[in-house]
Amino acid sequence: MLRNVVVIAQDNVAPFELGVLSEVFGIDRSEEGCPVYDFTVCAVTPGRVRTKAGYDLYIEQGLESAARADLIAIPAAAEHDRDTSPDDAVLDVLRAAEARGAWIVSVCTGAFTLAHAGLLDDRRCTTHWKHTDQLARLFPAAVVEPDVLYVEDRRVITSAGTAAGIDACLHLVRLEDGTRVANAIARRMVVPPHREGGQSQYIARPLPEPSTHPMRASLTWMEQRLATDLTVDQMAEHAHMSARSFARRFQQETGTTPYEWLTTQRVLLARELLEETDLPVDVVAERSGFGSAATLRHHFLRRRGTTPQNYRRTFCPTPATA
Repeated sequence: MLRNVVVIAQDNVAPFELGVLSEVFGIDRSEEGCPVYDFTVCAVTPGRVRTKAGYDLYIEQGLESAARADLIAIPAAAEHDRDTSPDDAVLDVLRAAEARGAWIVSVCTGAFTLAHAGLLDDRRCTTHWKHTDQLARLFPAAVVEPDVLYVEDRRVITSAGTAAGIDACLHLVRLEDGTRVANAIARRMVVPPHREGGQSQYIARPLPEPSTHPMRASLTWMEQRLATDLTVDQMAEHAHMSARSFARRFQQETGTTPYEWLTTQRVLLARELLEETDLPVDVVAERSGFGSAATLRHHFLRRRGTTPQNYRRTFCPTPATA
């Protein structure tokens, strides 16, 4: 479980990315049954730290606060600093954290700091789509994935720009503290509880307004029928479109296909049922829309890298026998 979370604010830190980390890990939500994280923002030299927005922050803590952190997070900093190595003390802290098995997260161009520390060598990683080419060029040993929201590779999580940092943080909370905690934080932040890291960073058009766009109504309708064997024709009929137009519009609005979206939502539902109930795996498969335990196992393994049974043993203290 995560308990001690430290954010390193470097010169010209991006306020939004710093705010994402503060909102996920720095707010006391104990009244909702969530853990309270020991949250600290530190700097190389305590005192005033400039932000990209033109105002200063006053940070009291130095890097020594990161010595025993369960998670060290690096928000984005000024764009002109990407090809300049950060302070050696920051790099030493990150290398020590990796060596002791702590989690390390970067938001947006914070990935460049991790790369300067050598933490992205031979690791899958990402950053904002505008800067993935530069990351790959400056650090050829990094395995840069240019069009994903976030990447987890051996306890190092890198995320794309701005809101993708929320997705990455909630992903980590889900891994360490469970679905219920991640969902509670997401509800308070009024954001989706989970987006798969492999979802496209950028799409042809902005996401629709939740209450007004017909595609959003279709997504809600589909989500309410995950256990049903839905076809594209049925989805298109609900949206009052032809099947071809619906498939094209869906790809534009969500960055994925209707089938992939449904499968992802079904895997998420199955994961929640595995964590929060003692239902046998074949019943979980039926309720999440996969029909059989074998089909659930196939899709769960492909998206989560483990089987439903192994996942349940990890997250459920008294797993049911499947």
